[in-house]
Amino acid sequence: MIEKRDFYINGQWVAPSAVNDFHVINPSSEEPCAVISLGAQADTDAAVATAKAALPSWMATPVAERIALMEKLVEVYQTRSEDLAQAMSLEMGAPLDMSRSSQTGAGIYHLKNFIRAAKDFQFERPLGDHAPNDRIIHEAVGVAALITPWNWPMNQITLKVGAAAIAGCTMVLKPSEQSPLNAMIFAEMMDAAGFPPGVFNLVNGDGMGVGSQLSAHPDVDMVSFTGSTRAGTAISKAAAETLKKVHLELGGKGANVIFADADEKAVKRGVLHMMNNTGQSCNAPSRMLVQRPIYDQAVEIAAEVANKVTVGPALEEGRHIGPVVNEVQWTKIQDLIQQGIDEGARLVAGGTGRPEGLNKGYYVRPTVFADANNQMTIAREEIFGPVLTMMPFDTEEEAIEIANDTPYGLTNYVQTQDPARANRMARVLRSGMVEMNGQSRSAGSPFGGMKQSGNGREGGVWGLEDFLEVKSVGGWATE
Repeated sequence: MIEKRDFYINGQWVAPSAVNDFHVINPSSEEPCAVISLGAQADTDAAVATAKAALPSWMATPVAERIALMEKLVEVYQTRSEDLAQAMSLEMGAPLDMSRSSQTGAGIYHLKNFIRAAKDFQFERPLGDHAPNDRIIHEAVGVAALITPWNWPMNQITLKVGAAAIAGCTMVLKPSEQSPLNAMIFAEMMDAAGFPPGVFNLVNGDGMGVGSQLSAHPDVDMVSFTGSTRAGTAISKAAAETLKKVHLELGGKGANVIFADADEKAVKRGVLHMMNNTGQSCNAPSRMLVQRPIYDQAVEIAAEVANKVTVGPALEEGRHIGPVVNEVQWTKIQDLIQQGIDEGARLVAGGTGRPEGLNKGYYVRPTVFADANNQMTIAREEIFGPVLTMMPFDTEEEAIEIANDTPYGLTNYVQTQDPARANRMARVLRSGMVEMNGQSRSAGSPFGGMKQSGNGREGGVWGLEDFLEVKSVGGWATE
């Protein structure tokens, strides 16, 4: 049992104001693996006060020095990557090989991209040739509350901390109480990298406690939150009282539109993408729309691929998917699978219950539904598990209508060999991101959505801009 109760405030580990134990559960075994303490209002206030006090000197620190500290953090990160991988596998169930490559790798990838973007970013620039005495200054928003989820912990922590630190913001991080261990390792890394006391602070807590306290705190200038749409709505309401800036990265119900001329690996690729991270990704391609001439064949392929996906403990090496994060999520997924059956979708792979041979742990059978329609619950709600919903379409116009018929708008996917069609689809799909023919977006691309998938963008230049205010100066004096 790991015990990590202290919070990182003002450059040191401090005991919580009161012991409020929370047991972190290993989803592979359903047994407690760590004990943390959830913060109280006094802990939140202390962290915010520290960040506020550190803000003026950190904002005044030259950008080059802030970038240099980020470069040092990258060096430290590389020495702790195995610790991070082990922690995430233990606490949230990412298979160890995947945790080493994708979960841990995502963090260092984002930090390096922010360094590159920052070196080319003009924090001060002339307005234009027509106004030689006007300047545009980008300066830090201020004290930023960073509230991160359990499903891609290091991905989200680095997307927020990397941008906020370079922008000149001071921070209070509240990681998910479901996966706090990697965040505490990250706090050790920030300390080892030499960030000044007060710039980065960490308080563990849950959404109703520390999360709500940060969202409503009058001395917090910005909340950057990644998580459910329901929680994002609550944060927006709490933040409205103080008119603070709110950045939201929320849920998704991505459509993967597969036309009859798609490449032969399109269906398999889509199924495996859906099952990655046990389906616990907001940008998962959870609705597979297939053009009717190849629909029956696609259903057969999808079922075959899903049936070959193996499920096993997270701390075992190998190519498999792990458990979902906790009992609440497991029960929700089981209910939605049953609802899909009850509403008349055709179950072609998986189903309710645990996979064969696994009678303990929050394991879900890789599941595929065919013959669904966009009014079914499994096509409307974000399931957040390894469950794929397939439905046919006839025309490009019908595919667009189905794809856009969702309250979400994070990522959509298009599979076609017709470049003109691909470009048409990219322009009309209502989502913050569109990926074509299995090609991921490049380094520095912005991540974010529209509609109920949130606002703002993370990563690269756009990630920096979200933590910056724009100041317009007239009558700039020549020094």
